[in-house]
Amino acid sequence: MSVLVNKDSKIIVQGFTGSEGTFHAGQMIDYGTNVVGGVTPGKGGQEHLGKPVFNTVQEAVEKAGADVTIIFVPPAFAADAIKEAADAGIKVIITITEGIPVADMVKAADYIKDKECRLIGPNCPGVITPEEAKVGIMPGFVFKKGKVGIVSKSGTLTYEASDQVVKQGFGISTAIGIGGDPIIGTTTKEAVELFMEDDDTEAIVMIGEIGGQLEADAAKWIKETGNKKPVIGFIAGETAPAGRTMGHAGAIVGGSEDTAQAKKAIMRDCGIHVVDSPAEIGKKVAEVLN
Repeated sequence: MSVLVNKDSKIIVQGFTGSEGTFHAGQMIDYGTNVVGGVTPGKGGQEHLGKPVFNTVQEAVEKAGADVTIIFVPPAFAADAIKEAADAGIKVIITITEGIPVADMVKAADYIKDKECRLIGPNCPGVITPEEAKVGIMPGFVFKKGKVGIVSKSGTLTYEASDQVVKQGFGISTAIGIGGDPIIGTTTKEAVELFMEDDDTEAIVMIGEIGGQLEADAAKWIKETGNKKPVIGFIAGETAPAGRTMGHAGAIVGGSEDTAQAKKAIMRDCGIHVVDSPAEIGKKVAEVLN
C-alpha cells in the first residue's frame, strides 16, 4: 500500500506548458508516473510532452479521468487553480507554487474545506511513492520502496532523510512534503494519521521546524492514540534567532513553545525518538526497526 498517490493515480499538471511545469512534468513522466495530461487555458487540444493539453481541470477529469493534480501556476493565480481543481472533483491537490499571498491561501483553504479533496502544500516538494508515482520536484533516484513513511516541512531534509533510510537498508512507503507556509492544506498530524493507518508503513520519520504548533499537535495525538508505530523526529532551526523568519514563511518563532527546544521536549514526552542532528535520522530509524 501507499498513501495519497500510487501507480494507478491519474495525474495532471496545472501550468503544464510553462517552463517549470514542462521541466518537472518531463521528470515525472521519465520516472514512470502516470501523467494523463495537463492544463493550460487557451491551449486545449494541443499535445505537450506526448500528453494532451486541456483548457480546464474539469475537461481533464471528464476526458482523462484525472484524480490527482500538481500545480505549477504562478503565485497570483495559484489559489484559483486550487479552487478549480477542488470544484472539478480532484481528490489530491499538490501545490508546488511558492509565494502565494497568505490572504489568497486563507480564502482557498476555507473554500475547499467542505470539498472531498486533500490539499498538499503550497510551497512544498510534493509527494512520492517510490517506484510508483513521483508527483513533485524531488530527485526520484534517492527514493527506494520500503516501509518507512516520511512527513516533512522541508524539501531538502525530505531527500536527506530518505537517502539515509535507504542507505541503512530500509526504504520509503511514501514521502510527503507538507510545505513550510503559514497556511497549508495537510498538517503534520494529518499526514502522520495517514501513515498510522497504512498497513505497509512500519515507522514514521517526522521532520519539523521552528514556528507554529504542528509538530506539538502531532506528537500529542501520537501519544493519545497509543504510539501505535515508532516515530523518529527532528526539528530544524535550533540556532535561529527569535522573531526572524528563516527560509520558510511559516518558520518564525512567535512564543516559547515555537522554539526547537520546546518542540523537541514535547515530542520526547510523547514517546517520539527525537534526534538532535539531521545526520542521525537514518541511524535512529535502523536502531528502532532492528
